Amino acid sequence: MQIVVRCNDMQRAELQSGGLQEGLNVVWVFEKVDLLKYKDADAVLDLLYENEPENIAMLQQVSGLKIINSVIHTLQETDRAFIRINGWPTFLKAHIIEASCIHEDLKKLAEALFIKFNKTVEWLPDEPGFVVPRVVSMIINEAYFAIAEGVSTRDEIDTAMKLGTAYPFGPFEWSEKIGLKPVAALLAALSKMQSRYAPAPLLAQQAALT
Repeated sequence: MQIVVRCNDMQRAELQSGGLQEGLNVVWVFEKVDLLKYKDADAVLDLLYENEPENIAMLQQVSGLKIINSVIHTLQETDRAFIRINGWPTFLKAHIIEASCIHEDLKKLAEALFIKFNKTVEWLPDEPGFVVPRVVSMIINEAYFAIAEGVSTRDEIDTAMKLGTAYPFGPFEWSEKIGLKPVAALLAALSKMQSRYAPAPLLAQQAALT
């Protein structure tokens, strides 16, 4: 099985953190145009995916499975023949990969692929944010509300969350690893459906500066 993975060094390390099984030929690329060199690959995994017509058209030329890192944009907004996963920083280390797929016949192929990375796929509805990114983004959002109100310091909030919930990172640490822009963008998208997701003003302000 040949899979072409478009990613950066950090994403590559996270994806390989569980080891690789035999029988998997992985080609690592960074530039999106390089994907066109492997149109006949069994699968393409684009962890640097951006929801632009050019990216979609390029991936549509690949004959095999097309998997995109698209936490915010659904398959209705990209391509119903794609599979989308949660590939945000830190989440690729997990044993379970959150994913959405509209066509049932593609699910077995995706599961067989990810098992080669020693990962299990958790299929979720095709909605913005999956589950874990929604939860983490809301925690980050509440932390920004708290800091704006002078409740505590960033370090104290991070420490309290790690000790109190056994989370691997505090909300501000997590926001630095994920990036404020995607967190703010997800919250903004979710807030169109439910106002409780509205980004904290401080978070939105700092995200705009990054």
